[in-house]
Amino acid sequence: MPARPMDPRTRRSRSALETALRELIAERDLSQISVSDITKRAGVNRSTFYEHYTDVHDLAAAACTTVFDELVAASPAAVPPATPDGGPPDNPLPDLFAHVAEHAPLYRALLGDDGSARVINHLLQRMTVTAHIRRNPAQDTGPYEADGAVLADGAVQPSPLADDPVAPGSTPHDPAAGFVAGAVLGSVVDWLRHGCPGTPEEMGAALWPLLIGVAAAAGWETEQPGSPAAG
Repeated sequence: MPARPMDPRTRRSRSALETALRELIAERDLSQISVSDITKRAGVNRSTFYEHYTDVHDLAAAACTTVFDELVAASPAAVPPATPDGGPPDNPLPDLFAHVAEHAPLYRALLGDDGSARVINHLLQRMTVTAHIRRNPAQDTGPYEADGAVLADGAVQPSPLADDPVAPGSTPHDPAAGFVAGAVLGSVVDWLRHGCPGTPEEMGAALWPLLIGVAAAAGWETEQPGSPAAG
């Protein structure tokens, strides 16, 4: 679907609704937040809400797009186990867990027992697609875009969950990318569930060798991005 211009009133409405949800998430579980709670906090009516979002879960994915972008960018999905010159790769996991710790209340609300299964699935799909793209950068991935983001020219992508461009069919089936994305997200959820024990550096040091092993087993050590074996 082509990006559509966002007029100032639409931008203000979306911003107010997304800000309201983020404030409410800091106060209570996502499952306890209703559309009425959000519109009252944002100072808009229900019809305005439904002009932009299908439900609270849809809004949650949009409201947290920037935070999710940071998580996906920090994810080590499909990082090869060696640099081009043969040296050891940098470990991105401390930065990833530091990001999660910084936004721990938000992630607990969205990814915990009372969170949103649709938001979790949305995030997992984004991480899997990103892993696949990093592994095969020359491959045409079809409609994948930075979903839900306001673009530089002021256009906006469709709502993340209403018309999700990170759909299962948007890239070829890549079990290795899905495995690594699931392992990373699962580790994050487990760490949050246990109250974030240890430092981000300790978590990174403990988990990085495991991901290096997965990458080597998947052939990422010898495959060149975009090669037939890598696809």
